[in-house]
Amino acid sequence: MTEDQPQDAPKRQMSGNLKRRMKSASRLYAVQALFQMEAAEQGLEKVRKEFETHRFGATYEEGEFEEGDVDLFRALLNEAVDRQAKIDQMTDRALVAKWPIARIDPTLRALFRAAGAELLIGDTPPKVVIVEFVDVAKAFFPEGEEPKFSNAVLDHMAREARPEAF
Repeated sequence: MTEDQPQDAPKRQMSGNLKRRMKSASRLYAVQALFQMEAAEQGLEKVRKEFETHRFGATYEEGEFEEGDVDLFRALLNEAVDRQAKIDQMTDRALVAKWPIARIDPTLRALFRAAGAELLIGDTPPKVVIVEFVDVAKAFFPEGEEPKFSNAVLDHMAREARPEAF
């Protein structure tokens, strides 16, 4: 073992931690972008460029934005837009009959679309997707019941999208 090896180990660990933080940030940004696309009736390319230019790693008076994983961000947005009908149907099946997706909070709708996209992409274990997006729900609704509700809906969606993982 050389003197360099112990120093390299923390660097590798930190880069893994940084990579996880970047992926988490990308999930949050994807929810925000999908919300913005719906609320402001803006197109995918315009919103994607805005986020990549003005959010990823940007510093403003109110604070610094985390750097995001551009590839994951783009994949989530593209998949959510391309397969929105399928994702919305999965979400509808997970919701109580009296609460179709059109009646739920638009932030939660964006969250379910981003999470559904990641579940359909299939690169991340479903349980990780659930935990990550429940954390996003906690960021948006720190005092509410929405994180618990999100957990239940995402669990149902994950079991439908990737039953082999359970």
